[in-house]
Amino acid sequence: MSACLYLISISPWYLLPFAWALSGTAFTGFFVVGHDAGHRSFHKNNLVEDIVGTIMFAPLIYPFEPWRIKHNHHHAHTNKLEEDTAWVPIEQEKMKNWNGVVSGLFKFFLGTPLKLFASIGHWFIWHFDLSKYTEKQKPRVIVSLLACAAFAFTVLPWLVINHGWMGLVKYWLMPWLGYHFWMSTFTVIHHTAPHIPFKPAAEWNAAKAQLSGTVHCDFPAWIEFLTHDISVHVPHHVSSKIPWYNLRKAHASLKENWGEHMCECSFNWRMLKNIFTELHVYDEKTYGYKPFDWKKEEPLFAVQRAALPNSIVRGGGNTCMGSSESCMCFLKVFCSAQCNQTRECVRHITLELVSPMLPHKNHDVWKWTHRNIQKADVPQVETIPM
Repeated sequence: MSACLYLISISPWYLLPFAWALSGTAFTGFFVVGHDAGHRSFHKNNLVEDIVGTIMFAPLIYPFEPWRIKHNHHHAHTNKLEEDTAWVPIEQEKMKNWNGVVSGLFKFFLGTPLKLFASIGHWFIWHFDLSKYTEKQKPRVIVSLLACAAFAFTVLPWLVINHGWMGLVKYWLMPWLGYHFWMSTFTVIHHTAPHIPFKPAAEWNAAKAQLSGTVHCDFPAWIEFLTHDISVHVPHHVSSKIPWYNLRKAHASLKENWGEHMCECSFNWRMLKNIFTELHVYDEKTYGYKPFDWKKEEPLFAVQRAALPNSIVRGGGNTCMGSSESCMCFLKVFCSAQCNQTRECVRHITLELVSPMLPHKNHDVWKWTHRNIQKADVPQVETIPM
């Protein structure tokens, strides 16, 4: 991180975006160290972990203990409707209470590329409100809030005094925004896909949710290096006690023994556009998603679908579920360049074309397979260039 800040200090204005991108990614590495401390996988001594986590989170103005409490709740209830705290689809019943302004704000921030900064809202809403914590939790929460306040009222004013307001923007705000970009991008990809179900508590199964309900995504090597392999996500959900430096070994073992039940993808723009334009509202029939404008296409999404082409195959319905075409759409969106011209997916794991979102007849988990899919399976595929 120090090297990145030095790079910012010597970069001419036209290279600052690159320096900010690098420093924002390195900032995410700060978070990952604190993240392991929060999961008690950093050190044998919990006090050491609390101190390290608080120090690593302070430059992000992120209260460690509130995050730890809410994040562990997410791990305990992954993909459980009403309980999970990470990227839960919006329920139609709640939308009925929205007025025009609220509806517009949700669609603008969660139905556009701004979704890649939505962790800022999560940070603000969930981590500074003492009413969200029990009386037993509050003392530790307050300590974390005071640590963030100490950084905010010492280091940030020092930046302004010595470098002016532009110094605050240059050395802290832009890297901070870069961190939130990666935090949003990592987590939304890990927990948002056409095939991933969110189940009511009565139908929820922890093993299915942790192994088959999260997505492993391969990012460029420099990103994975600076962010300490936080993108290796499935083993982290199977056991959050695995430290970041063992995640790849754990992933290899899981893939060898349980690979047919896991989902992988490579970071690509088609996948993100599909998330922006189509995966918003909870679909009670499939336990998956449908877009905000599932009833009638709205200008905000029509413009994006036109300006960001090939984000989805739009058939008779507005959702990317329920037919071989929609599953093939998922294949294209999540497999990227690994698929050849005959659309045979060799390396990546895709949803077998059985009844969508229902348990496979031979398995008590979601059925995944290295299945080859030919052009003949999906006539429309040739209209969408790879």
